[in-house]
Amino acid sequence: MNIEEYKKNPRTAHLASEVARIEKEEAELRALAKENAGMKEMADKELATFTEQKAALLKQIEDIAAIEKEEEEFPNELILEVRAGAGGDEAALFARELAEMYRGFSAIRGWRFAPLYESVNDAGGYKEAAFEVSGKDCYRSLQFETGVHRIQRVPETEKSGRVHTSTASIAIMPKRKKTTIEINPADIEVEFSRAGGKGGQNVNKVETAVRIFHKPSGIVVRSTAERSQSRNREKAMEVLAAKLEVISREGDAAKLAAERKEQIGTGDRSEKIRTYNILQDRVTDHRLKQSWHNLPTIFAGGLDEIIEALLLPR
Repeated sequence: MNIEEYKKNPRTAHLASEVARIEKEEAELRALAKENAGMKEMADKELATFTEQKAALLKQIEDIAAIEKEEEEFPNELILEVRAGAGGDEAALFARELAEMYRGFSAIRGWRFAPLYESVNDAGGYKEAAFEVSGKDCYRSLQFETGVHRIQRVPETEKSGRVHTSTASIAIMPKRKKTTIEINPADIEVEFSRAGGKGGQNVNKVETAVRIFHKPSGIVVRSTAERSQSRNREKAMEVLAAKLEVISREGDAAKLAAERKEQIGTGDRSEKIRTYNILQDRVTDHRLKQSWHNLPTIFAGGLDEIIEALLLPR
């Protein structure tokens, strides 16, 4: 175990320093006992105590390191993006329902679910939106929600009773504390605009909304939820870093277009991971080839059975 490395970690620094202190005292005691044979018995007893103390400290360091490794693989913060796909207004309304479903699930789990950016169409649905989710095991639980979701129902405006099929895409992107992503300021274009929405001191008066374009990847991110320009810029940069981290982990820059398609989805009806059939009160996960009923409960956030089935070893 490299104690010097653990001294640099704020969570283990005090433990590592204590180990180093004990090792120094051990060395001094051994040197003293070597010079004075009469002190060997006393030195042996004290060295045994040092060994026990050091073992206990090293165990604590190992436990913290194991927790950090787990947090790195399954961080407790993520970005959830939703985007309307095929289906016009119905797709946008479905996108909003999916966002509310995850909001409800987050509330049940005790997670924080906060908007970063919301683009609403005239029907009140989401053209696209992004949210910050934070809480214990949020990424572990939601990691398999990425993909195209499909809904089949009769819209309220459909007079003939014909069933419509619409899609919306979900992307789950973890926010990792340790990242190798470095964003060159020369690679981004930052635009500021006035935030839209109802009411609020800043709305339509101060340019607090932020849009960032990352030129090498073509990725565009936005943040409008914060009250200050600097905070929105910070949040938008976090989203950009999370997106680039996903790309980095999936492959090199040459795979960018393919990986973005895999992560976000095209919104096409045929590219689906889950179907919500309103008339039959059934949701089917096509990866598991498994279905569940009681859609009102599921749309209210009752996703536990589906999430647990996805997390089972396969």
